[in-house]
Amino acid sequence: MKINEVESLVGITKKNIRFYEAEGLLAPRRNSENGYREYGDQEVEVLQRIKLLRKLGFPLEEIRQMLSGRRTVGDGMRRHLVTLEREQENLRSAAQLCSELTDCAEKLDALDARPLLERMEQMEQEGTTFMDKQKLDMKKRYAAPITAAVVMAVLMAALMWLFLWTFETDPAGAPPTPLFALVVGLPGVVILGVLIALVQRIREIGKRDEDAVERY
Repeated sequence: MKINEVESLVGITKKNIRFYEAEGLLAPRRNSENGYREYGDQEVEVLQRIKLLRKLGFPLEEIRQMLSGRRTVGDGMRRHLVTLEREQENLRSAAQLCSELTDCAEKLDALDARPLLERMEQMEQEGTTFMDKQKLDMKKRYAAPITAAVVMAVLMAALMWLFLWTFETDPAGAPPTPLFALVVGLPGVVILGVLIALVQRIREIGKRDEDAVERY
C-alpha cells in the first residue's frame, strides 16, 4: 500500500511516518521498478506499536530498544513507569507553585520573578526537575552527529600531524611539493566536508516538526 493509505489507516501523518523511517524505526521495502516505498501489514503493525508507545510518553530511544528486541515490553514498561512517577512528582511540585500564583492579580510585566526562581532553584536542589522535555529530546538528537563530527575531525587532524611529522623527520624522503601538499591537504578537505555535513544536519534537525512528532 502507499503512504497515503497508511496515513489514513493508522492515523499518523506522512511527515511523522517519514520521520520514523529516518530514525530507523521503520524500514519499508522499495519497488524495484519505480523506487517507491511499499508498505505492508508489517509496517502498519509497527506504526501502531509506535503510536501506542508515543501516546504513553515513551522516548524514541526506548522504543528503538523495544523494537529491536533488546528489551521486552515488561522491561520497557517498568523503566518507563519509574520515569512517569518521577515526572508525576515534578508535575505535582509545579502544580503546587502554579496553584499559589492563581490569586496573583498582577500583570506579568509587574511580576517579581526573582524570588520564584530562587524557590525553584531550591526545589531543583532537592530533586525536583523543571525542564522542557522537547528541548531535551532535541539535545539528544544533536549529540550523535556532533560527536561523530568531532571524532572524525580529530582523527583527520592527527593524520595531518603524522604526515607533517614524518616528512619533517625525514626531509630527504619527502615527496615532491605538489604531492606533499595533496597528501597533507586531503585530511583537511575531509574535515571541511565533515563540518559542512554537520551544519546541514543540525539545520535539518532544527527544521523538523517536533511538536507533531511528540503527538505520535
